[in-house]
Amino acid sequence: MRIKPSAAPARAPWQAIMVAFLGSFACIAVLVALTQVHQTLWIMAPFGATCVLAFALPESPLAQPRHIIGGHVITALIGLLMLHSFGEALWSTALAVALGIIAMQILRVTHPPAGANPLLIFSLHASWSFLIHPVLIGSVMIVLITYFCHRLAGQKKYPVYWW
Repeated sequence: MRIKPSAAPARAPWQAIMVAFLGSFACIAVLVALTQVHQTLWIMAPFGATCVLAFALPESPLAQPRHIIGGHVITALIGLLMLHSFGEALWSTALAVALGIIAMQILRVTHPPAGANPLLIFSLHASWSFLIHPVLIGSVMIVLITYFCHRLAGQKKYPVYWW
């Protein structure tokens, strides 16, 4: 029996893997430190998935600044609007996610990790300040740290485009 070779892409070069490790570590460490110092939420689970895209797939359209920031902000805004307008119900939670997805597509800011934002907002019963921090400030910080990490490593492939 002959085993077919994998059609999966080749493994990334070690330098790129190390940039992904150090960059994602720096992003999450900064956001966790801010959470601890300020005693307010600066970190959220979708940011871990955002780091995967930003550092491991920096040339992907889904990892570009407009997608990271725009995707997180629009889905969080929709989640907050739905929660504060209609309360926590099965239909409003599901509608918030669905509206977030189509809004990202319409606005050309699709970012898969941001699809979880409405779920997080509903589960936390988040206030309107959640839109500013952790969402807006956190996503901007991820983009900036990604930019500088790639530059420090001598890689000029991020971002492919800003807006």
